Amino acid sequence: MNQINRSTKRLSLTATAIVAAALSFGLCAGARPVLADPMKAAMLLPGSINDQSWNAAGYAGLLKTKADGFDIAYTENVADADQAEALSDYARRGFQVVMAHGGQFEAAAKQVAPQFPKTWFVIGSGSGFQKPNVMSMDYAEEQFGCLLGVLAARMSKTGKIGGVYGLEGLATIVAQAGGFRLCAMKTRPGIQVTFIYVKDMEDSAAAKEAALSLIAAGADVITGKLNAAQSGIVQAGKERGVYVTGRSLDTSDAAPKVVLTNIVEYWDDMYSQAALQAKAVKLEPKFLAFGYDTADRTTGAALGYSKTSQFNPAVPADVVAEVEKVKKQFATGELKLAPTRNDARGGK
Repeated sequence: MNQINRSTKRLSLTATAIVAAALSFGLCAGARPVLADPMKAAMLLPGSINDQSWNAAGYAGLLKTKADGFDIAYTENVADADQAEALSDYARRGFQVVMAHGGQFEAAAKQVAPQFPKTWFVIGSGSGFQKPNVMSMDYAEEQFGCLLGVLAARMSKTGKIGGVYGLEGLATIVAQAGGFRLCAMKTRPGIQVTFIYVKDMEDSAAAKEAALSLIAAGADVITGKLNAAQSGIVQAGKERGVYVTGRSLDTSDAAPKVVLTNIVEYWDDMYSQAALQAKAVKLEPKFLAFGYDTADRTTGAALGYSKTSQFNPAVPADVVAEVEKVKKQFATGELKLAPTRNDARGGK
């Protein structure tokens, strides 16, 4: 299946399609329908919708819910201290679905949710849930981190690779960074993997400085999972001629010679489906993860260098084949990963 072409994944608004989608996501069969129409969906984002990275991907999901018939609103650049009030404000104003784009919103959502039982709080890139009205969803971060680890290990000439991350200890970061380290070391025993954590996911200058320090220490492939700060990693790679990975196809356009691939996240599909389910039936409070083993619904993300290619032309065919083999192992269940905080630790 071509993971970049997602036209077959779009949901129909027919009753049959809505029910099928609900069942496929493990919803309660006896859940009551939500009758309010038009429904209202809001989104909170930690950064700017124009960051060409994490926040832009979330905003695309909100726009998809608008196309599905929802009235929408959003608040960007939400500070940690303002999360609970921002979530509560939308619930008080009658928004039936409040989507928070980032696992850092999870604690605040659990705090305010009991006060607003008629509102669903949907956490993108979360890892937990709370009955009766908090759920979270994410793509299988460990799978995609693993694929980048295989790629980086094979593309490195120095035997040293690294990553720049934020939100140290957050479950999604642990999964992706840990998956990267585990699979890089399995692919190429003896390779040196070093991670640096920055304080601000939006601080491109700090991310660039961290990437440059990794490069100065010999790393020649740099990955990471940041928001607007991802551009700092890319800029460092571009200046030093070092391979990097990104989070959107725009990253390849900005630095076509050094970007190996991007994790293209399908938040538009995931948020749209969750919102449609909320409109049809009551969601089950749970964590939903999508990867190569859930391709019958959605993989949640895919590797993409351009609209027609998964990888930079510089990636040899045998390396592409090795990454594809790992994908198949995830799809069949032959390969499963459960990275720990130690796997995602800062430093070597």
